[in-house]
Formats: sequence, structure tokens, C-alpha cells
Amino acid sequence: VQLQASGGGLVQAGGSLRLSCAASGRTFSMSWFRQAAGKEREFVARVRWNNGWTYYAESVKGRFTISRDNAKNTVYLQMSSLKPEDTAVYYCAAGPGGAGTSQTEYEFWGQGTLVTVSS
Repeated sequence: VQLQASGGGLVQAGGSLRLSCAASGRTFSMSWFRQAAGKEREFVARVRWNNGWTYYAESVKGRFTISRDNAKNTVYLQMSSLKPEDTAVYYCAAGPGGAGTSQTEYEFWGQGTLVTVSS
């Protein structure tokens, strides 16, 4: 499976941005991770492909929404009320149905898209 992430850019604090991740084939769990400069990659949000169940990191809960479009094999991350600390390279990842919040559980990764939130 190949993943193509897009939608990053520069936005002011409090603004919104939507990331997209198009998959070349069927996946079971898809997640977004992010990595800020000098920090470890961290889990952001996950969606189960078959039932749409979602799970979020506490730091983004209530501000970010992950969703999927089955027909397009695409996952979205709608980010609102963005903060400077959300600045990072965002990666989409695909894994088995039971994949959780650890990056080691995911087999396929997109190339990353940079989100910069200015204060």
C-alpha cells in the first residue's frame, strides 16, 4: 500500500487546515502521527476503516477530527483551533485492524506534510 499525504501549509494560530492521505489499496486502520523538530514522533489520531471508530491523543481531542472516505480510499485530518505547538511534520500510516497508538504497529507510511502554525 502506498500513502500520499497532502494539505500541509502555514496557518495562523486559531486557524484551520485539512490534511488528506490517499491510499493505493485497502487498509484496516489508518492513523496520523506528527513529529516536531527535535522531538519524537507522536500519535495524533486513528480511524478504523471498517466501522469508522476513532481515537485521539489528548492533546488534540476536541480540536482535530479524523474521517475516511471509503470510495476514495482517503483519510482526512481536519485540524481546528490550531496552536503553535501543533507545528510538525504530519505523517499518515496504515496498519492492521488492531493497530493502536504505537508507530511500530504500522507497516505503511506516507511521506509527511509540514504544518506550521504561527503565533
